[in-house]
Amino acid sequence: MDIIVNFIVKNWPLVAIATVSGGMLLWPLLRLGTGGPSVNTLEATQLINRSDALIVDLRGAEDYAKGHILGAKNIPLADLERRSGELDKLKSKPLILHCGDGNRAGGGVAALRKKGFDSVHNLAGGYAAWLQAGLPVEK
Repeated sequence: MDIIVNFIVKNWPLVAIATVSGGMLLWPLLRLGTGGPSVNTLEATQLINRSDALIVDLRGAEDYAKGHILGAKNIPLADLERRSGELDKLKSKPLILHCGDGNRAGGGVAALRKKGFDSVHNLAGGYAAWLQAGLPVEK
């Protein structure tokens, strides 16, 4: 036991780096469980084409007005709890939520799942990934 403690004390920078890098590797796995399933742009287009999925844009109205995914409904993340009733008739339909970069939409997915929505997905990479894939947008 003394050997381990002695090693940690003498090599504390290496231990700190190893701990931080391990945490960074585990972080995506921990976040995945909180928001539910993510879909990439290919899977999202398949859900739209095959299952008539609805895209919900969680960005603010100003960002939405600058450009958005074709047919997306804008409900800012801050208003999602209050406005989720607008989506009640779509509970059986797949929903794809996205924000600007894919980091905040998981919270929206979790909120809608708590309200009884079964098929809610987070667009991995958000609107930025959609643009990078060269998929159609409205301006």
